[in-house]
Amino acid sequence: MTCAIAIAVAPLGSCASRPESGYLSAVSQPATGANEHTLLVATTRERDSRPGTLFNGERSGTLDYATITVSVPPKHADGQVEWPSSPPGNPKTDFVVRQAAYIDSEKAFVRTLNSRLSAQPRGKRKVLVFIHGYNTMFAEGLYRFTQIIQDSGSPAVPVLFTWASQGRLTGYVYDTNSATVARDDLEHTLRLIAASDADEINIVAHSMGNWVTVEAIRQIKISGDTTGANKVGVVVLAAPDIDIDVFKSEMRRIGRPRKPFFVVISKDDQALRISRFIAGDKGRLGADSDVQELAAMGAIVVDLTTLKGPDSLSHGKFAQLASVGPQLEHVLQEGIEADRGATPKSQTAVSGTLASFITLPIRVINAPRRIILRQ
Repeated sequence: MTCAIAIAVAPLGSCASRPESGYLSAVSQPATGANEHTLLVATTRERDSRPGTLFNGERSGTLDYATITVSVPPKHADGQVEWPSSPPGNPKTDFVVRQAAYIDSEKAFVRTLNSRLSAQPRGKRKVLVFIHGYNTMFAEGLYRFTQIIQDSGSPAVPVLFTWASQGRLTGYVYDTNSATVARDDLEHTLRLIAASDADEINIVAHSMGNWVTVEAIRQIKISGDTTGANKVGVVVLAAPDIDIDVFKSEMRRIGRPRKPFFVVISKDDQALRISRFIAGDKGRLGADSDVQELAAMGAIVVDLTTLKGPDSLSHGKFAQLASVGPQLEHVLQEGIEADRGATPKSQTAVSGTLASFITLPIRVINAPRRIILRQ
């Protein structure tokens, strides 16, 4: 496959050098004006003894945990990851790790989580969980999530759930199986968070990570033990690499969610077209969705087709939403109602830049619900 495909599926790396090892060595000297974010990690990846690596793409068979502090450079650009040209990087210009440590038990993981949550007042203790997609090395998922936290300005405690992707273009089948294996562990992680002192759990999944996410939610539903399910807030399914028929089957089991899922689609997503080809020409949720059907299942569709993506295959557009994430949610939830007696539109097309979209007083209240973002 081409270099362009590699960048589209894993936009953090380059074709010349991807961060297989060495890029997560701690940098002791901070940079003036840099921002630091401490992320908790729950993973099905195997620990890696190579310096500056932490975890690789092999399956560990058990959940493992870590805490990692990442520094974002002073001149960071929204939607981008300033990747080091060589490890471990320069905190003045690059994303770098400042501290990293394994957490040796789930009890210690929950204690660490509760300690972080205690910094927020009761009622506002939020957790944001991110689940990455196919062909993603550990460092790539870690830095992408850090970019989302940085750009969104989210005060939530970030928890990265990272499953054992090989980080190889040729590893699609391996990654699919790894994602399937990780369903139970994501379910367990979500239950641990729900049992913590968190008041709200928000979830963002990308690409193949959506398969792990929706399956875990389905398993929680059919188990009959939905303790803590009322803590689930926003669920964002970005560029979901899920067979449309499979998603319909999953949602029939899950039922209409208490809060609508946000499904972020782009009909020009070339990576999902490749996935469709691999899957025997079966449509993928993130590129071939029927808005009416998704609305009936309890989803709000955010259509990014007309936006220019950061990668050549338009698979990483979701990263640009982070900088307007809180405002987007506010617009959807707090915007003015349609006039009484007016016939609701089946679609709401929002023109202009993302910045102008933030200020528009709209609210989509009837199915099918669709927000179209344009540049």
